[in-house]
Amino acid sequence: MKRYEISPAQWKYIKDLFPYKKSKRGRPSRSHYEIFNGILWVLFSGASWRDVPERYGPWKTVYDRFNGNAIKEDQNPKQISKCTKKET
Repeated sequence: MKRYEISPAQWKYIKDLFPYKKSKRGRPSRSHYEIFNGILWVLFSGASWRDVPERYGPWKTVYDRFNGNAIKEDQNPKQISKCTKKET
């Protein structure tokens, strides 16, 4: 696990908060797990969106998911915060 990322164990608690969309057109989308870790990387590192490491996907995709509706509307952001705290 890299710096600023959540573990797969932490991800399993919040993965249902993200909508499942399977498109029949275009290229396959990046996983929510990769994108979410990219968002965390930007928020915790303080870097710009354009500096997102390639392992999280294109910076524009990470930004668009952050700025858009990547989380189901009926979910409270505090639920995500609670689930992503460091495990001890």
